[in-house]
Amino acid sequence: MYEYAIAWEWLTFAVRWLHVITAIAWIGSSFYFIALDLGLVKRPHLPPGAYGEEWQVHGGGFYHIQKYLVAPAAMPEHLTWFKWESYMTWLSGFALLCLVYYGGADLFLIDRNVLDVSTPVAVLISLASLGLGWILYDLLCKSPLGKNTWGLMIFLYFILVAMAWGYTQVFTGRAAFLHLGAFTATIMSANVFFIIMPNQRVVVADLIAGRIPDPKYGVIAKQRSTHNNYLTLPVIFFMLSNHYPLAFATAFNWIIAALVFLMGVTIRHWFNTTHARKGKPTWTWLVTALLFVLIMWLSTVPKVLTGESAGLAPSAQRFASNDHFPAVRDLVSTRCSMCHAAEPVWEGVRAAPKDVIFESDSAIALHAREIYLQAGRSHAMPPGNVTGMTKQERALITAWFETSAEGS
Repeated sequence: MYEYAIAWEWLTFAVRWLHVITAIAWIGSSFYFIALDLGLVKRPHLPPGAYGEEWQVHGGGFYHIQKYLVAPAAMPEHLTWFKWESYMTWLSGFALLCLVYYGGADLFLIDRNVLDVSTPVAVLISLASLGLGWILYDLLCKSPLGKNTWGLMIFLYFILVAMAWGYTQVFTGRAAFLHLGAFTATIMSANVFFIIMPNQRVVVADLIAGRIPDPKYGVIAKQRSTHNNYLTLPVIFFMLSNHYPLAFATAFNWIIAALVFLMGVTIRHWFNTTHARKGKPTWTWLVTALLFVLIMWLSTVPKVLTGESAGLAPSAQRFASNDHFPAVRDLVSTRCSMCHAAEPVWEGVRAAPKDVIFESDSAIALHAREIYLQAGRSHAMPPGNVTGMTKQERALITAWFETSAEGS
């Protein structure tokens, strides 16, 4: 069982690495094409059907790029599609959601102080929210409201704020922020899979058949791409948020999430305006900084971090009843509690790392796997071994976890 925990940890690491790689590829190509589209220049010598062109220099060479709003007169010999970056980012992210939050639901997904539900129910709520979120968004885009791109984005913003509040009423703070990112990323990736790519295939099929493509397909795809453009930066924030409890585990976490979406808009507005050669709206950085200061203030007023779980889950009871537990409890209190406390005493540590607090038997038992991996089978904790944990003490942690696992 303990070897399974190590294998599971490495599997999670591998999937997380894949997720980061594919996300870089997707976000990078998205940012590039948005900047390219906004920087296009109309010139009189352009071929029929061309909307604009741009010259770029990179890697010691020059690139001459032209864009057709509908399509060129004939199909090019080779056509590069950008789709798998989006698909693999979502698939790897969903796999990571399953491994970390569904596989560790008692610790990371369910907060029994918020909503006391079983693991299957919590997972079903998670899956339903992601699927229904896309359906609602897609229906809105196809409704009369969808004809007004900015009106639709404002309405979408309030939906995202409502989801931020809703997730905090169901899951742990950490899981709420992660799900808000997954909810948004699902919309973005589904835009590519269900709308943008099918529309492009229709245009290509028309060209091959000798028909003039309908420009509406490009207009629809452009609207969905614009939504994706403004949602990208908040998604990155929520992907990283599980490392920062002052963001996800405070009383006003859902308001913080709402402000993060606004910061995504102000930052992207600066880049979009600059790439379109319409000036440099430096005021957006001031607004972004003020929003961030407001987030910092909200994270500490009141300065009360929520707990991850109220009671001891049955899966953790075996660790608390193990013969080694009293010694491990004393060890954790000696080597770890100066940082992992409600009020850390270690200089420079304002809040317990990742909001993990070892001030009760249940908290230590609930985090048995993390203690085993971080301080037993590896030397990751304490950082730099600042508290002087010995080999014998690490062996004690290892024996505690492995004998508990074997007896389950």
